[in-house]
Amino acid sequence: MDEAKLIERLKKVEALHAGATTPGEKSAAGKARERILTRLNALVKVDPPIEFRFSLGDMWARKVFVSLLRRYDVRPYRYSRQRHTTVMAKVSKRFVDETLWPEFLEISKILEDYLSDVTDRVVQQALHQNSSEAGILEKPKRLN
Repeated sequence: MDEAKLIERLKKVEALHAGATTPGEKSAAGKARERILTRLNALVKVDPPIEFRFSLGDMWARKVFVSLLRRYDVRPYRYSRQRHTTVMAKVSKRFVDETLWPEFLEISKILEDYLSDVTDRVVQQALHQNSSEAGILEKPKRLN
């Protein structure tokens, strides 16, 4: 998959989580953000924002998550002395459960697969054809 296809696929993920139902809506990824923002604003009335702490596995996941929060006008932050992979945000629980977290997981999986493919290809071309995992040996028994 090339970069243009990757970007298009990520836009389709957002359209899916925005509740696009017709083929025209699914292709109009630009409107997806507005639909999600409208849903988020409506949820604030029935499900007020609370502070969430998200612990993300690595800096790449954090970067994706922070960008997604900002896309929906949610201010990410962290307190001093918190790990760099921790992200705090005030958002409704329902929005996190129904939209934000599922969309983040799907986007992360797509990006992880893409980056894994690129890494494998580069390693095989630049370093060695065999980039498989290292073998597993039994640990030698200790003599008493």
